[in-house]
Amino acid sequence: MNPSFQLLPPEASTTAAHLDHLTVYLLIVATFFTVLIFALIFYFAIKYRRRSEYERPVEVHGGMTLEIVWSVVPFLLMMVMFVWGASVFFEMSRPPDDAMNVYVVAKQWMWKTQHLEGHREINELHVPLGRPIRLTMTSEDVIHSFYMPAFRVKFDVLPGRYTTAWFNPTKPGQYHLFCAEYCGTLHSGMIGWIYVMEPSDYETWLAGGTGGESLAASGEKLFQYLACANCHRTDKPGRCPNLEGLFGQPVLLTTNQTVKADEAYIRESILDPGAKIVAGYQNIMPSFQGLVTEEELLQLIEYIKSLGKHPQTVAAPGAIPPGLQTRGTAGGNLLNPPPASPGSQQQQK
Repeated sequence: MNPSFQLLPPEASTTAAHLDHLTVYLLIVATFFTVLIFALIFYFAIKYRRRSEYERPVEVHGGMTLEIVWSVVPFLLMMVMFVWGASVFFEMSRPPDDAMNVYVVAKQWMWKTQHLEGHREINELHVPLGRPIRLTMTSEDVIHSFYMPAFRVKFDVLPGRYTTAWFNPTKPGQYHLFCAEYCGTLHSGMIGWIYVMEPSDYETWLAGGTGGESLAASGEKLFQYLACANCHRTDKPGRCPNLEGLFGQPVLLTTNQTVKADEAYIRESILDPGAKIVAGYQNIMPSFQGLVTEEELLQLIEYIKSLGKHPQTVAAPGAIPPGLQTRGTAGGNLLNPPPASPGSQQQQK
């Protein structure tokens, strides 16, 4: 027998043991009742077989105790499954407030991860030991699935929206990363590694990298380059709402509905400005669909998240973000938005 054989991957996160214990409970219950039911089928088939052509079975009425037992016992077992499963689900669905944010962009056939400090990785992710990690994920093309067996994390990564997962690593080491959703001909090659490092080693790795500027700093340059600051002013009322302190706050729409300004809302506001119009503003903002990539969207989102929390340095006028240098300007309608009609205000985005 292979001494390295393992029925389950190693447990390397705080939620892995909880999920494994629930899985073992489900397997025990399923195995017990499977064996019991088949044993009773064979027993009754032999004991109550027809012994003669003229034998007539005796009718039996009643058995209330038996009816109660085989109704109540499965009900209690199923309620344990439900409550236990719900608690594990809620634990896995709610990242802690102090979690470290990492962005993940899936693309046929690779994983692109980016730290807030600016470090970018392909098919790799370095994280510190004992620190909750929050993953904000999206896809550039088709549906993928971010699967880390050792952490018991598997979440779909969808084009056009953000999904969130989190884990808290408990053991240093190197762990597998897979795509668990068939995504094309090279799906089997969409693999990578998660490196869990001691906090001091992680800080050394972070300091020794060539990540460049932070996501927020890159987003600020892109914000200035696309002339977003012409309308989203912070020094005085502008043609569009002030974005300072926007992230995480409720936003009142022209439909009298209220939405939360999270990553998904900001992304939609950039790509489809007319989807949700802020109360008191008109729908004149042009769409940036096709003008910014998924990674640049994350930079803009991170910049907007940083507004109102820390002093911002203004990007040099005319500075062109590296990602846009080969694509030229964003277009005259973006750099010179249409003038506002007298007395009107504009839409937030």
